[in-house]
Amino acid sequence: MQNYRRLSVWKKAHAIALNVRALTERIPPDGNRGLIDQLRRASLSIPANIAEGSSRQTDKDFVKFLNIALASTTEVEYHLEYAGDAAIVPQSECNLRRQELIEIRRMLAGLINYLRGANR
Repeated sequence: MQNYRRLSVWKKAHAIALNVRALTERIPPDGNRGLIDQLRRASLSIPANIAEGSSRQTDKDFVKFLNIALASTTEVEYHLEYAGDAAIVPQSECNLRRQELIEIRRMLAGLINYLRGANR
């Protein structure tokens, strides 16, 4: 068990959740409520699953939660792609958030590989 707040990937995931929250506050709610809710839920899932997994007793269990967080990065990335292509959010902001997600995804994959290697 480790303190999730000390993990660099959690810090970046927490930042993306806050950034997505700020972005969704600027989206007009008319006709976009589902998108707003999905973006918020999926972005919150990333740091929440890192935090929850870090409290598990084994690295194998931690990896399960990291994989959920990893999947959530892809979900958020798609929703941002849709929002940009549908001109709901400026493409430049979507691209910036997507680059942050790619970095988080790489960090998660590295942590997963490290934890899997430690258990061989």
